[in-house]
Amino acid sequence: MSIQLGIDVLKRRNFRQLRGYRIGLCTNLSCCDSDLITTYENFKEELNLQVIFAPEHGLYTDLQDQIPMRSYVDRKNRIKIISLYDGKKLTADPEILKKIDILVVDLFDIGSRYYTFLWTAMLLMQQISQTNKKVIVLDRPNPINGIKVEGPVLLPQLRSFVGLYLLPIRHGMTIGELLTMINSEAGINADLEIIKMRNWKRAMYYDETGLSWTIPSPNMPVLSTAIVYPGMCLLEGTNLSEGRGTTRPFEIFGAPWIEPFELIKNLSAKLTGVKFRPLYFTPTFHKHNGKTCGGLQIYVTDRNKYRPIETTLELLRVIKKLFPGNFSWRKPPYEFERKRMPFDILIGNTWVRKMIDRHRSIPEIKCKWTPELERFRKLRKQYLLYK
Repeated sequence: MSIQLGIDVLKRRNFRQLRGYRIGLCTNLSCCDSDLITTYENFKEELNLQVIFAPEHGLYTDLQDQIPMRSYVDRKNRIKIISLYDGKKLTADPEILKKIDILVVDLFDIGSRYYTFLWTAMLLMQQISQTNKKVIVLDRPNPINGIKVEGPVLLPQLRSFVGLYLLPIRHGMTIGELLTMINSEAGINADLEIIKMRNWKRAMYYDETGLSWTIPSPNMPVLSTAIVYPGMCLLEGTNLSEGRGTTRPFEIFGAPWIEPFELIKNLSAKLTGVKFRPLYFTPTFHKHNGKTCGGLQIYVTDRNKYRPIETTLELLRVIKKLFPGNFSWRKPPYEFERKRMPFDILIGNTWVRKMIDRHRSIPEIKCKWTPELERFRKLRKQYLLYK
């Protein structure tokens, strides 16, 4: 049976629960129905759409990471496009919220805590909860499956725009499940409704759904990017290129001072479900722009055995050991955070970075995050909407 997304289910109901209301829609153009018609287009044609709230990367998903976008009016459709990532604030003007009766959220989350769309939706839901208006979430698959849960749980003191609620890095939940949990556990208590998908199974990766991949941000071009992203995004907290400015972001990484053949020789043979190829590359933008970098390309050979976070931490441990005079941790600012280390807000604590500096093994590091991860697994169970 074919999967029906939240937007498909809503269309089959002829949008009846939204008719007669002024609608605000938080989305971008990667959010389509099963026929690849955008949610924006569907709403514009059928409903009293008052305003679009656009997350990081903009309505058209054309802006690179951490690039602010100004609010503007879509002149063709005469609809206000409100930026929720304008470089100054991450929330909407309360006056705009007075012009809507219902907020609808349709965003393509890719299964990692760092991906900022979830936090945009959370902050907007928080604002709407203070107006006693309804929030409806059109659910979508977790593209890297809804079973695996990995990595350290965010510490409260490390909250930032790459983590505003205490999740592990890989949470194994849909955006509808996440917002339901956060709404309850964080005490937001919005009037929240999830329009569930039909026929989606938790064990599915996106290429098993029959749905087309619609690029949610410029450096998330394919499913294989999303699979490595829970680990490889940690490189944003270092002076290594994470492959932005190449055709394989997050699957290629390196730096001008890395000797790739020496690096691959020193990697642990115990890393499962993954192989590496030595290579040289030249980023066309971002870190090390225009410089030849030595590095590796990552190949996931068995995505069920692959452990993205442990794999990346092993890479960092070895690189730190082999190139101590060159490797460094990135300094702030990063994602609206001006004081704390970027790696710390990504990993969710300060102790992983310090343990890597002391050349501790990955099993030692993992052992420290396991108890809190198990507590999260138990909490998560009560909010799962699918089998």
